[in-house]
Amino acid sequence: MAKECVKARQVKREKLVAKYADKRAELKKAGNYVELSKMPRNTSKVRLRNRCKMTGRPRGYIRQFGVCRNVFREMALMGKIPGVTKSSW
Repeated sequence: MAKECVKARQVKREKLVAKYADKRAELKKAGNYVELSKMPRNTSKVRLRNRCKMTGRPRGYIRQFGVCRNVFREMALMGKIPGVTKSSW
C-alpha cells in the first residue's frame, strides 16, 4: 500500500493537469515557451504516474482495469472481474 500522502499528491496533480490542459495547449501551439515555463510544474501531463486505484501501487499497473497485478489477480480469483478466468491447459 502506498502512503496516503502519495495518493493525495497524485489526485492533486490530476486535477491540475485537467485544469490547465487548454491553456498549456494554447501556449504550445503559439510557441510561447517562456510563459509555459512560468506555469506550475504539476500542470504538465508528463508528471502523472499510473497508480492502482485500490492500493496506489505504481508498478505492475494494468491499464485496461486500472489496478495493479496483485489486486487484479485477487479480484479475478474471487470472480469480481467479468470475463476473466484462470487459464488451464
